[in-house]
Amino acid sequence: MSCTAAHDTCMDYRIREVRREDWRKLRELRLAALADPVAPVAFNERYDVAAGKPASFWEGRAGQSRNGRPITTLVGELPDGAWAGMVVVFVQDAEAHVVAVYLRPAHRGDGLADLLFDAARDWAWARDDVARMRLEVHEGNPRAEAFYRRYGFARTGASTPDPNDLRALEWEMTLERPLPAP
Repeated sequence: MSCTAAHDTCMDYRIREVRREDWRKLRELRLAALADPVAPVAFNERYDVAAGKPASFWEGRAGQSRNGRPITTLVGELPDGAWAGMVVVFVQDAEAHVVAVYLRPAHRGDGLADLLFDAARDWAWARDDVARMRLEVHEGNPRAEAFYRRYGFARTGASTPDPNDLRALEWEMTLERPLPAP
């Protein structure tokens, strides 16, 4: 794990893919994300719906990165085994879609987001079928947008209505794959 000088505190995170046997931890982290005060502008899934899903759903979700599908869930794990944050990336139409980004409040601003995005980018660029990374950010989530911009994402000009509030917008942002060196 490396940290930048901009971060006052820096934890020893291990970034790794989620495995099927991690389903209980994945469920707990996802429910924490959906219970977070920023959840209405960060996620389209509702807490009560996710909490009502059976163990088999969570096992399948945790195992998705191991069954040959072009999808991965990456977590930031602390030395004691606790999970501090996550990001999900899947490939569709030559784009690596970044979704389900969540960091527990105590781990925001300490470098974990960079580590998770570095791992997501490395995963995406390792695939020959990915031309860019893509995500959507809610207009009411300026902190997330600021991070994405700092990381290199830019608005494309495209937007879609928030499915939970049609008066609000979600802005499309992309990060282009670097051209190979000559």
